[in-house]
Amino acid sequence: MVQADLNLNAMHSSDWCRRVRPLLVLVGPTAVGKTEVGILLGKALQTEVLTADSRQVYRGMDIGTDKPTLAEQQGVPHRLIDLVNPDEPFNTGLYRQAALKEIERLYAEGRIPLVVGGTGLYIRVLLRGLWDGPPADWAFRQQLMVDAARHGHRHLHDRLKEVDPVLASTLHFNDHVKIIRGLEVYQILGRPLSSLHQEHVCSEQAFTPLYLGINRERDTLYRRVERRVDIQLEKGLVQETQALLAQGYGRERSSMKGLGYKEIAGYLDGEYSYAEAITLFKRNTRHFVKRQLTWFRRESGLTWLMIEEGESAAQVADRILEQVAAHRQTEWGPGANRAVPHAAG
Repeated sequence: MVQADLNLNAMHSSDWCRRVRPLLVLVGPTAVGKTEVGILLGKALQTEVLTADSRQVYRGMDIGTDKPTLAEQQGVPHRLIDLVNPDEPFNTGLYRQAALKEIERLYAEGRIPLVVGGTGLYIRVLLRGLWDGPPADWAFRQQLMVDAARHGHRHLHDRLKEVDPVLASTLHFNDHVKIIRGLEVYQILGRPLSSLHQEHVCSEQAFTPLYLGINRERDTLYRRVERRVDIQLEKGLVQETQALLAQGYGRERSSMKGLGYKEIAGYLDGEYSYAEAITLFKRNTRHFVKRQLTWFRRESGLTWLMIEEGESAAQVADRILEQVAAHRQTEWGPGANRAVPHAAG
């Protein structure tokens, strides 16, 4: 157990934060337990959680995105949630802009920012910067949309597999926006978008990150996925989806295509039964978990921690805090031979 015998204010002065620019990043697939571990880390480090979740940015979409309530946050502020309404546009650039603002505020307060989430693209642009790429080729995009209408979105996904299998493996065949962008970049530059992203590095290293991922054995993770879906339904996901649709947030909106909402909306429209909706929801979540893991396993500088059967969130948090202590001694400069606090169970 890591000992709690330091003065955090002495360890993390604003001058030290601005000079070293430390960043603790915790990622992992849906249902692995990031939220609970993140809250314990936030308490131990006396900091705030900066959420990296492309669905939790939407107001009113709480149950389906598994957004922690104020009570569940246990006094640890969660930022970068509830940023826009479900009909407002949001993208990685806006996320990075909002995240950088929060990070600079925490540095000024002498606190290490803690980024927690499962949206890999948000994490990547935060750590490496945003690569804009070539401008849109609207004629080519229109051609692709015609092809999709004629042959279905699986057809575009299959085309992407041929020119950029790495990117295709991380995308659902219905994610036509990203699929079209991948095909467009290859059409313009003759190179896979995934390789261009991999090569892209900011001209200046913005942070000194400790980049960690948590995972579980597949069977355990899938059981947690099933339980997560059951809990969301018990909490009222159907009613939440009905309320969103009644407010005019139609199924065509990007926000309403997220896990849970799209399956329940299909049930509410009479496309299939409630039991079939649950089956689809669980199956699609498992597939999403696979894509998340595929994405993160290709990220450089990411260290994985496997959660053992029966291991508590507090024990996992303590293992991470040990990594923080080691990182403080090496990557985060001199004067690092102080202990970090342990996670309260």
